[in-house]
Amino acid sequence: MRVLCTATGSPSHGRALLPLARALAAAGHEVTVASTAAVAPVFADDDVTVVSCLPPLVPSGGADGRDPARTTASAGPRDADRAVRVPGDPGTGVGGDEDAGDGDADGLGPDMRKLVARLSGSHALEGHRALRPLARDMAPDVIVRDGMDLGACLLAEQLGVPHLPIPSGFVNTVDPALLLPGLNRLRESLGLPVREDPASLHPHGRFDYLPRDHSFARFPATVLAYRQTTAVDRTAGLPEWVARLPTDRPLVFAAMGTALPMFRGLLSEGASLPHGVSDPSEVLRAIVAGLSLLECVAVVATSGIACDGVEPGPNVHLTDSLAQPLLLECADLFVTHGGYNSVREAVRTGTPMVVAPHFGDQPLNARRVRELGLGRHLTDLEPRALAEVCADLLADREVAARCRRARLATLALPDIGRSPADLAELCARAAVRSPRTSSSTGKVRPSRSARRAAADVTAVPRGGTSRR
Repeated sequence: MRVLCTATGSPSHGRALLPLARALAAAGHEVTVASTAAVAPVFADDDVTVVSCLPPLVPSGGADGRDPARTTASAGPRDADRAVRVPGDPGTGVGGDEDAGDGDADGLGPDMRKLVARLSGSHALEGHRALRPLARDMAPDVIVRDGMDLGACLLAEQLGVPHLPIPSGFVNTVDPALLLPGLNRLRESLGLPVREDPASLHPHGRFDYLPRDHSFARFPATVLAYRQTTAVDRTAGLPEWVARLPTDRPLVFAAMGTALPMFRGLLSEGASLPHGVSDPSEVLRAIVAGLSLLECVAVVATSGIACDGVEPGPNVHLTDSLAQPLLLECADLFVTHGGYNSVREAVRTGTPMVVAPHFGDQPLNARRVRELGLGRHLTDLEPRALAEVCADLLADREVAARCRRARLATLALPDIGRSPADLAELCARAAVRSPRTSSSTGKVRPSRSARRAAADVTAVPRGGTSRR
């Protein structure tokens, strides 16, 4: 197969894609990854072709998800991204005062709604334009796309090939019905049929690395689920000083993630932070101060953010970065922002979580961690409050047992090495149902996967497929 993959946003999106891209390449398939300049280095050590061509998630206008250059009132897909109206928004006529505010029925704050508008508007159009030349050159049989990349969705519909999103917090938490109006406007502008079913955003299903009973997805879809790997970065290992850490106390690991430090860069450029996002330096100081009060050995990955204004206790060890999946294998507790990559990695290692969310899918992930009994949702970043929550969790045997059960369920998923055969099978079945369109001539023709395997395909995908 020729597989076109896309990854946008922060480097964590690239790491969510990497196990799939690596497995496909190892199985002999031709893999091309289209990404942003920020994400491209994630794939530097793997046997895939990387093209940095996708638009940045945050445009030049700043963190609010809107480009000032496109705020005119003229019609057409190149104009300003239209606001997404959800229950609780003023003037929608849906919901009442009791639904209004940041905690509306969809769990989306104002900046998240602006992001939804951009992703189903200008970002999708820009991404589609960037991908078209690449598709003409490689003629993909299937597109494995970033959950935020709706331009790849449009491209797949034009080519008549399947497309599936990678494991994604955005796909988990955002109702596809909110994306449909903007996407349909772009479909019309491109001469594509308008779709009324929100499931048209993932008609062939989606990938995940968590089992059904521990899913973080809010909306049903067919899922190809595989075991989360701890070897995402082949070159990453733990530094020697980790082996010399004391082992007579619990090991607590805290990490800032990759997205929050990106917002730190926005501050230096004079832009404002999205709604609900604290200054990363303030968050880091609170974590370091809180863990300094706890009877533990703590390792804090700062992502290069300076920890000015607080003196770490002798039990707290700061490092810019660390192989997070590896350290989680022996950590007793994980203090995290609640990004979906981090949550999955903690479930994979059976590590209880203290989740201090900031934006995007993180608040909903924190709630789901609490619902599943895998940790606590921290709403107070005062150092003593953080220390008390951590101490409670370290002593909670019931949480430890639930984390162990979740880990066993995750380990029972099929290996990621099964994904290439499952994807080829899916492509062959899709080709039988719907012939593809040539990206250069516009004529319908059977795909390579159909010519190879269509006659033999009758089974459903084997990769832990479920309906959620």
